[in-house]
Amino acid sequence: MTTALEDVRATLHKRCDTIEECYEYMLAYAAQGSPTEGGQIRSFLTRADEAITALVGYTSTSGDELKGTSPAYAAFLAVAAADARASQAAVQLVLAQTAISSQLIDNLNASIHLRALLTDLFLLDEALKQGRKDG
Repeated sequence: MTTALEDVRATLHKRCDTIEECYEYMLAYAAQGSPTEGGQIRSFLTRADEAITALVGYTSTSGDELKGTSPAYAAFLAVAAADARASQAAVQLVLAQTAISSQLIDNLNASIHLRALLTDLFLLDEALKQGRKDG
């Protein structure tokens, strides 16, 4: 039987894996230097967009189990949600283009928003592994 915190961690981990997989694909895609769209870039970005949508919804509603454990978690989930929204705006801007070039993806890779979101998720995952310090 899993605890509520283990469920939170598993849910966040699943979203993070999808976003991280997209980011890694984007690194390889950007290195190709292609001026036109190729590969599976649009599919990876679409899955990342969906994972971010689910993550934003989760942090604002279903993360209540975690928010109730400490004000620090509640505050950090608000930060992660804001970073997720900013990242999603960048991903959706790229998805709105008729063709996704390597240069466009290189610029998305450099976006502080996407990297901040990944770092948020890594930090939160590690904090959940460590457990919270009681008074």
